[in-house]
Amino acid sequence: MPRIQFPVLLICLIIVAASAAQQQPANPSPTEPQVKVNVLNVCTPSAEQQKEIASALARVPKQPLFGSDFEVSRGRSTLSDMPNFLKPGQGTHVAGEPSVASYVRVRREFSVQALFASVQYSFSNDGQNMVETLVLHVRDPKDLMLVSLEDSASTVSTPEVMLTANTPVSRIRLERFGKSSVALARCAATESGTPIDQSAYEPLFRSASEVLANYRGLLGARNIVPDELAKVEPGSKPSKPKSAPNSKMRKPVEEKR
Repeated sequence: MPRIQFPVLLICLIIVAASAAQQQPANPSPTEPQVKVNVLNVCTPSAEQQKEIASALARVPKQPLFGSDFEVSRGRSTLSDMPNFLKPGQGTHVAGEPSVASYVRVRREFSVQALFASVQYSFSNDGQNMVETLVLHVRDPKDLMLVSLEDSASTVSTPEVMLTANTPVSRIRLERFGKSSVALARCAATESGTPIDQSAYEPLFRSASEVLANYRGLLGARNIVPDELAKVEPGSKPSKPKSAPNSKMRKPVEEKR
């Protein structure tokens, strides 16, 4: 009786094991975490979400009491991702190369008794678009965490013109504790080109625009932004407005005679 050599037997066992492994279905490991993706309906939010947005905007103080702490910063940042102010359904073309944006940020603290802890205003310019963002952080987040308002304009105009024109808000976002965000953005059409009727949301956009315009003045953005951008962008000259807007951050210095 012929004997089977050990190397030949080992090779046969390896082939059988590989064939059995290919026939068995690949079952995912029970320890692998499941990824949950939440898709925000930013063009046509539900009636309940509209109420949440209206309630959050109504709670923003019109005449806030600021603390003594504040911050003004400026700089340049590289943008490699698509900006979140781009509206869906418009077929906006974004270049693959990263762009560089100059920005100015202003932050103020609210008094202790206020619902919100702080407010931050930012203005950025990447050479193609100028974006204003106002973010209000809740002091004790139980449901609502922050309110974010955003508008944008083309760089055909200047920052001074955009700040004076009170550009309307194009995006509203609520960050909630333990829940998905609630957002509303201006959408001209869907990806398929179907027009979207957003007339029902105009009161929300109008209310958000009033909030942003109010805090643009309270934080002195019309004076601060052009001056700080001139220090970041070589060759730019800030314009000097004839009359300074009402700002709680800067007070005129009386000349001694």
